[in-house]
Amino acid sequence: GKKPHKCSMCDYSSARKYQVKNHIDAVHKGKKPSKCPICDYRCTTKASLKIHIDAVHEGKKPHKCSICDYNCSTKGSLKIHIDAVHDGKKPHKCSICDYNCSTMGRLKIHIDAVHEGKKPHKCSICDYSCTTKGNLKNHIDAVHEGKKPHKCSVCKYSCAKKADLTNHIDAIHEGNKQHKCSICNQIFALKQNLKRHIDAVH
Repeated sequence: GKKPHKCSMCDYSSARKYQVKNHIDAVHKGKKPSKCPICDYRCTTKASLKIHIDAVHEGKKPHKCSICDYNCSTKGSLKIHIDAVHDGKKPHKCSICDYNCSTMGRLKIHIDAVHEGKKPHKCSICDYSCTTKGNLKNHIDAVHEGKKPHKCSVCKYSCAKKADLTNHIDAIHEGNKQHKCSICNQIFALKQNLKRHIDAVH
């Protein structure tokens, strides 16, 4: 569909004028007036807050990918997933390096972490810090609480993240080419996963 309303600061565009205003408030001005009553999540609109509560606190993810077992809370997130993972569309390009990704939000995280060294989410137990709340939760679950819900059906390996289990199966059981991080020795079956790991973590 047509997206005649354009952001004056970046290449974002939308079919609705109010969505451009919400985008500018959230991305460029950092305004997030709607606060979650359960956790410290903040966002720009009540609609986004409802999506957050449904997905994060109530586990509602009604939109399912027809190609893989991914599911999510919104149609928009599903489209981004299909575009990025299955169609290889990554229209947002970093102006500093050759990194590209599927959303403006991920590009901002990349720039903050890799080029500006920002890791605002700090662990209250150790000196670990990272770029996103999701990564911090994964760290606490895996390192401090020993949660490893993703179990390999072939061997006794278990891990905190689904992506790590996929990498494990690809690398160990299916003999796919291994890509090892030179900083922490973590192994990835896919080269782009290694690059993503280095961009996000190191």
